[in-house]
Amino acid sequence: MPIDFYYTPGSPPCRSVLLTAKALGLELNLKTLDLHHGEHMKPEFIKLNPQHCVPTLVDGDLVLWESRAIIVYLVQAYGKDDSLFPKDPKKQALVNQRLQFDVSTLYPAFSDQYYPWIFAGVPKSDDKEKKIHDALEFLDIFLGSSTWAAGDSVTVADVALVASISTIEAVGVDLSKHANVSKWFEKCKTTLVGYQEYNQKGIDGFKIMVANLTKQ
Repeated sequence: MPIDFYYTPGSPPCRSVLLTAKALGLELNLKTLDLHHGEHMKPEFIKLNPQHCVPTLVDGDLVLWESRAIIVYLVQAYGKDDSLFPKDPKKQALVNQRLQFDVSTLYPAFSDQYYPWIFAGVPKSDDKEKKIHDALEFLDIFLGSSTWAAGDSVTVADVALVASISTIEAVGVDLSKHANVSKWFEKCKTTLVGYQEYNQKGIDGFKIMVANLTKQ
C-alpha cells in the first residue's frame, strides 16, 4: 500500500520528512494541503487528524503527525540500517536530545518572532530576535564538539535541524555570527540527499510567500 503524506511545501517540518524519505529511498504519495484556503479544516482531514496539522503520514492503519515522530518512524520501519537513528542507547539519546532541542527551543524561537510578523503584520521585537540567536548559539556549541548535530555521521537530527535553520536564514537572520552553525549548514547543502529538490525548492517558495505577505 502507498504511504500517503499530507504536507505543504514551505513548511520546515514537512520538508524534514521529505528529506528523510529521500535518504531512505522511500516513495511517498504526496498530498498537498493549501492551508491558506483551509484544506486542512475539511471534515475528511479532521477525521484523519483531529489536530488538523501538517505533516501527517498515513501508512496502512497508522496515522501519524508531528514531524520528528514521523522521521524516526520512517527510519525504524524502512531504514536498511540504523545510521540515521542509531539503536545504541547513548547515541540514540543524543539524537533525541537534538530533536527535542529543535522542537522546544530553536523552532519556537523562530516561529514566535516571524510567523506573527509574516501572517499578521505584528512588529518584530529585539527580545524575540535575541532568543533566536541564543538558540543558535546553543546549536553552535553542540556543533563545536562533533562533525554533525548528534555525532560524527548524519542522523535525523541534522535533517530536522537543517529544515529549521534554512527557514531561519530565509527570513534574513544572520547566521554568520555562529561559525559552527554556518559551516555545518553549508555542509548539509552538499551532503544531504535531495537537499535541493526537497528542501531548497520549499525554501524558495517560502521566500516568495514571505515577500508577498510582508510587502508594504
